[in-house]
Amino acid sequence: MTEHTVRSYDEELSHLNNLIARMGGIAEAQLDASIQALIRRNSEQAGKIIAADAKVDDMEHEVHAFTVRLLALRQPVAHDLRFIVGALKVSGDLERIADYAANVAKRALVLNQLPPVPPMAAVPRLGRLVQEILKDVLDAYVDQNQEKALRVWKRDEEVDDMYTGLFRELITYMMEDPRNITPCIHLMFIAKNIERIGDHATNIAETIHYLVNGTPLLDARPKGTSVLPEPPPAGEGN
Repeated sequence: MTEHTVRSYDEELSHLNNLIARMGGIAEAQLDASIQALIRRNSEQAGKIIAADAKVDDMEHEVHAFTVRLLALRQPVAHDLRFIVGALKVSGDLERIADYAANVAKRALVLNQLPPVPPMAAVPRLGRLVQEILKDVLDAYVDQNQEKALRVWKRDEEVDDMYTGLFRELITYMMEDPRNITPCIHLMFIAKNIERIGDHATNIAETIHYLVNGTPLLDARPKGTSVLPEPPPAGEGN
């Protein structure tokens, strides 16, 4: 960000940037913890993730209030306006990412009560890929690095393809033994929530491109073949 004549304005923009960075750090940690809770069948950890989701919601409200104040008092233009509006959009994506991580934890609580099934080992691989993408896009946001953001954007297809392969594997296990149906359905929803986190990371990459260039990313988003209907909205109760 360029320096302004009014020092307090620079401090306000820096504060907004720090809010987004903190939100991103929490959302990233929530995703990692939810996957660990699934792998380790740790219900206590899953419960903590679900409880912590409210903190990200509160931070999103704080970002909204702060951006409205900046827009009203500073009347920003050009890059400053894009930066403020971009922060507002990114905060929404981060809130949804944290919601989906909480959904993974909710499903993990249920799975912990059921015998493990072999496909469970494949879900963390998808989770690690999305974690890597999320970390990269958050770094790109802090640095306003459009090249790094574009690399993240191009990896959306990789996430879709891994998700589709996992879905087919789960279908196979359900067909082989009806006793696998319940745990595999929960794993399907977990995988879909993780895939949706990847979509929100891609949204952030597109916002970074607009923030830096002042123009939207017009290329069609690279997408693999999705084979599973959308899960219930993030923030589901079960």
